Amino acid sequence: MAIDRRDFLKASAALGTLGALAGCTSLSTAHNTGPKVIIVGAGFGGATCARYLKTWDPKINITLIEANRDFVSCPFSNTVLAGMNELGDLTFSYDYLKKTVDSFVQDRVTAIDSIKRQVRTAGGLRFDYDRLILAGGVEFQFDKVPGYDETARRTIKHAWKVGSEQTGVLRRQLAAMPDGGVFVMSIPKMPFRCPPAPYERACLIADYFRKAKPRTKVVVLDGNPDIVVMKQLFLTAWKKHYGFETANSIIDYRPDNEIHQLDAKKMIVHTNFDDITGDVINIIPPMRAAAITELAGARASNNGHWCPIDYRTFESTIVPNVHILGDSTQSVFPKSGSVANNTGKMCATALVELLNDRWPDNAPVVTNTCYAASTDHTAFNVAAVFRYDPAAKNMVAELGGSGISKQESELEFSYMESWAKNLLADSLGLPEGYRYTMKF
Repeated sequence: MAIDRRDFLKASAALGTLGALAGCTSLSTAHNTGPKVIIVGAGFGGATCARYLKTWDPKINITLIEANRDFVSCPFSNTVLAGMNELGDLTFSYDYLKKTVDSFVQDRVTAIDSIKRQVRTAGGLRFDYDRLILAGGVEFQFDKVPGYDETARRTIKHAWKVGSEQTGVLRRQLAAMPDGGVFVMSIPKMPFRCPPAPYERACLIADYFRKAKPRTKVVVLDGNPDIVVMKQLFLTAWKKHYGFETANSIIDYRPDNEIHQLDAKKMIVHTNFDDITGDVINIIPPMRAAAITELAGARASNNGHWCPIDYRTFESTIVPNVHILGDSTQSVFPKSGSVANNTGKMCATALVELLNDRWPDNAPVVTNTCYAASTDHTAFNVAAVFRYDPAAKNMVAELGGSGISKQESELEFSYMESWAKNLLADSLGLPEGYRYTMKF
């Protein structure tokens, strides 16, 4: 059955309210002797799983380990590059999440013993667990791009993990570009985090150039043979707003163009077809499951790059009692914040059952919605519903459960704003009435 957009937004709003209520109430206990669950990573997947696991079974003892002091949203970080937002607008405190769990530890995990079920941190701490959840996102394979060494990375940024040293630096580089300059960005082969985001980045940076530096060009080097998602919507937007396929096009899109060599000193990118000189270069390198999953021995499939899982529980099919969430999984899902949030709840549901000696749902459902902005005031989206097929032992897209925007619109842009706020509130437990400073 197709999902009506209004019903989806109502459901999202309800989840956001639930997130607010749980975020304001401490459910932890000083001496909780229940089953021990350690969650490593407080992104969309790990944070959501922690909140719902504690909400649905308060006796479970939850330790959440996160290396960063604050949550900074990767979704919408392209708006920072376009000058629409500052990094501070995408930065959120973990204070509400801390009220939910038994222990919030700001530290970095350095060792995992899956036999003894122990985790050790850089700060010298040791934690025992009954179940371990790894939600570390992705790791970049810089060595897959010849020339993208440590020296090159000082000036050539990927900005695919948001922060001042990545997003902030790239934004300043774009602002300093001369009118008539060339911005070169690369897209790795699939799979990678957030499939629509590179093409959205091209849109929003072109939108910025159109207004601030109208003679500047955006050269998009795509390692894939074509636009991987929402192709017609992106092409239509590029033609309408940026003169695509005309002599005055701001965007120069080149599919099937992998980078063979980067010369950071001369600011030249060599591909299998051309040598392109850029005033600013933005290389998004190939990705694999986060390094934390390698510590657990869970990174094994697809040439050892991703983590195979049981879709019903998100438990690793290789390492018992270790569950993998978000971008690190080998799955049919797109690697998105929406999927991480949804599967965080799925994993929490399964763990409540398992830790109470019950078998979880044998036909779980996962939904995904991805929005992309085409200008500073228009957007579109794609959505999908997946259900577990016990016979195939795989997730299958539901017939009639998928949808895609017919065209970009300002209304879709407002839907994107509501979707973003509800996703953040639901994941982080932000209270009702929270004052967002993000500008859409």
